[in-house]
Amino acid sequence: MKEDDALQAALRLAVDPPGGVSIGALRELARDDDATDWDIATTAAHLGVNPHTLRYYERIGLVRVARDAAGHRRYDAPAVRRLVFLIRMRTSGMPISDLRQYVDLVDAGQDTVSERLDMLLEHRDTLRSQVAHLQLALAATEYKIATYQEAPRP
Repeated sequence: MKEDDALQAALRLAVDPPGGVSIGALRELARDDDATDWDIATTAAHLGVNPHTLRYYERIGLVRVARDAAGHRRYDAPAVRRLVFLIRMRTSGMPISDLRQYVDLVDAGQDTVSERLDMLLEHRDTLRSQVAHLQLALAATEYKIATYQEAPRP
């Protein structure tokens, strides 16, 4: 493979990596299944986090969780949707302070939509920049892998 071909292949893999984002992963943000009523262990397992994370988010006011007659947490669909969003934002590097501000705006109602949009637009710009840097790093890695795979072995 010529060097330009290797560079093109590396760039293609960096921009469209195998196993990219799936529709299923995004569907969780818009679930309208109001039948959800999970305990903390089920919710944590479904979201791929530790139950301590869910307790922490509740303690700092990011999510409100109903309790059953025995006092156990019960996560309904709106709570799960909010947690999916919060976890995605934390994974993307959004600070807890920004999440608190965002949730406060959401809880304040429709009059804060423009402020929420501004926050998310700014975060999106940050993410796009990070993704571009990561794609370049991935392309460099793919290129080196291709180079080593084609090199004669001792």
